[in-house]
Amino acid sequence: MDSSPSDPLTLQMVASKRLGGAERWFIRFNAALAERQAPTALAIRAGGDLDGRDFGSLPVHRLPYRTTWDPWSRHAVGELIRRIQPEVVQTYMGRATRLTRLARHGGPIHLARLGGYYALHPYRHAHGWIGNTRGLCDWMVRSGLPADRVHHIYNFAEPARSLAPERVAATRALHGVPNDAWVLVSLGRLVPVKGHCHLIESLTRLPQTLGGRPLCLLMVGDGPLATRLQRQAVQTGQSQRVLWVGWQPDPTPYLQMADLVVFPSLEAETLGNVILEAWSWGKPLVTTRFRGAREIARHGEDAWCVPCADAVALAQGIGEVLADPGLRRALIERGQTRVQREFAREVVLDRYLELYRALAGA
Repeated sequence: MDSSPSDPLTLQMVASKRLGGAERWFIRFNAALAERQAPTALAIRAGGDLDGRDFGSLPVHRLPYRTTWDPWSRHAVGELIRRIQPEVVQTYMGRATRLTRLARHGGPIHLARLGGYYALHPYRHAHGWIGNTRGLCDWMVRSGLPADRVHHIYNFAEPARSLAPERVAATRALHGVPNDAWVLVSLGRLVPVKGHCHLIESLTRLPQTLGGRPLCLLMVGDGPLATRLQRQAVQTGQSQRVLWVGWQPDPTPYLQMADLVVFPSLEAETLGNVILEAWSWGKPLVTTRFRGAREIARHGEDAWCVPCADAVALAQGIGEVLADPGLRRALIERGQTRVQREFAREVVLDRYLELYRALAGA
């Protein structure tokens, strides 16, 4: 579906130097806008990890974004907005938001998108705010932001795009994944909030084989805890069951070979895009009950949910789901239904474009 002729021009701005969750969403979201042919321009940090990426037909502007108090960076932001005259400016994270200072009336609308429970001071001057969970939006309102200018829109799940079996088999062989193994996949940066230490500990509670098949955990991601987690796997005798595949720009082959997706995040996790990815790929999911999962996942229906930071419960959940093919099929079917109805790209993009039209029209 193409954009409407009434869609306003938006300027999407992010100042990050490195790639993280917000930046990956920026890539996915703007690729969707480009596919819809929605009028869009991008402003990214010159020399950052996003610089040089292919954004297709979208015009890309490279700004200094040096510091939040740098007058040249603020001037560059203001000059770009004056030159291209967007109707909506959407900023991501604190630096791009703080450098964007627009008139209260009679100019572009400034929307700040939040994907976490950040300190709100750098965001309060925006005209409106987008939160990717209801819980986050409720918290923003309780923190003093006006409810009529706080907008809730979930993230969307990328549609699954299967690779040829030969490519998946090659990836499996590259990492030495046994052909008869149960493949458990965990995706995410190796940082404390992701709870990976409890996942590794849970392996010590699981037998060497389930139904005659060995367990193989693929850790897809990298981060500051990599060395510590690898040491934990050695010290607990699980190093032969854990494969560290590092950060992958495209996790497709790992999701495609997964028998189970495990998401062990702690309470501070805001949404958890991995839940949506598991549903989109038709994979059974074991997740902890962090605040984002409590909002979107339904235990026993579309996910198997266990307490946070509880290796025993996590092991029990993994064991129960792998031992019950009927349960796995049910989790897959209901998860796919949820993602198609509530978290599909078109559904979420429609909500963004409706919001842009309403704000620009007002």
